[in-house]
Amino acid sequence: MKNVFKRVAAVSLAAAMTFGFAGCNTNGESGSSNNGAGNGGSAGNGGTLVIGGIGPITGGAAQYGVAVKNGTQLAVDEINAAGGVNGITLKLEFQDDEHDAEKSVNAYNSLKDKDMKLLIGTVTSAPCEAVSKEAAKDNMFLLTPSGSSVDCITAGDNCFRMCFTDPMQGSIAANYIADNMSAKKIGIIYDSSDSYSTGIVSGFEEVAKTKGLEVVEKQAFTADAKTDFSVQIQKIADSGAEMLFLPFYYTEAALVLQQAQGKLDIPVFGGDGLDGIIDVLGDKVDIADGVYVMSPYAASSPEAKSAAFTKAYQEKFPNDPLNQFAADAYDCVYAVKQAMEKADVKDASISASELCNKLKAAMTQIELDGVTGKTKWAADGEPEKAPKVLKIVIKDGKGEYEVLS
Repeated sequence: MKNVFKRVAAVSLAAAMTFGFAGCNTNGESGSSNNGAGNGGSAGNGGTLVIGGIGPITGGAAQYGVAVKNGTQLAVDEINAAGGVNGITLKLEFQDDEHDAEKSVNAYNSLKDKDMKLLIGTVTSAPCEAVSKEAAKDNMFLLTPSGSSVDCITAGDNCFRMCFTDPMQGSIAANYIADNMSAKKIGIIYDSSDSYSTGIVSGFEEVAKTKGLEVVEKQAFTADAKTDFSVQIQKIADSGAEMLFLPFYYTEAALVLQQAQGKLDIPVFGGDGLDGIIDVLGDKVDIADGVYVMSPYAASSPEAKSAAFTKAYQEKFPNDPLNQFAADAYDCVYAVKQAMEKADVKDASISASELCNKLKAAMTQIELDGVTGKTKWAADGEPEKAPKVLKIVIKDGKGEYEVLS
């Protein structure tokens, strides 16, 4: 380590949100056409089927929204160039919701006016909870790549997800700490105003009790006070905690790491919200040296599918964020393709409701071997998949992931 955090760890699985990316265009475009065919390829004569997408292209969560938009578009373009889905051409229509639930519902209604037949989204949890209720009323098929709160897909049997839930992230973090690390006394800083953060904490505490971990201090902050963590850090330091658990997003986590220098010398775990901390730290990226991440995807992975996706993405979107959310979105489109093929959907004029009925039945019968690993779905829409263990290493002043398993 090159700072006081000599052992920094982060459990990252997959879920959503926070901070803009300088490479994002303010009009929501990311260097890709939305003509559906993409790359000069053409599909068959089954018509054009509109896939809707909703996420933050501008604002504080833009890094995730742009990544999801791009990952979705890349998959759409590849599929169309290879002939489409049973002769059907796919077309992506993506709308910016600025990580705002009301704007997300408005975007959903706008996409219905554009003849959307299914939705990849939304990207972040609170908007997804709101939109999923509308989608359930309409019997519109919804597959969120990164909405990780439990209620993102509980509105109806039309809702599925690609990522892990927040409580599951917490439980896996507690199990990993108990099984692989010596720390037994845990200090927690969390965002009490955010369902993502509180969901992870609940899962963590439930498992910690059974695994011999003791939460010796738990300090909260809110969305209205998330820049000065000196009080929380001092409380953790005074508690005798042997590890700090940070179940929130990389913007605030970066501040905690910087403000804790000289005050704490203990390892740190975080949720998947820490994905993006390398970029936001900039020339202070040494803080992330040694971070352990549990994630379904790493850009530096040598695994064939991951490497091919990384290469294609970086060639198409060289100035935009590349993270697990892009990979999850990419896999979402291929899951839809596989489900459509399983259901023998051949005509894009099918109604959204009829398509939904076919897809929600087919989703429980397929297994996707994708960039984020092998995934199956239960009838409740939850995925069955295993995270990879990664480690952030610093090379030539830059952070990258080393795949450990």
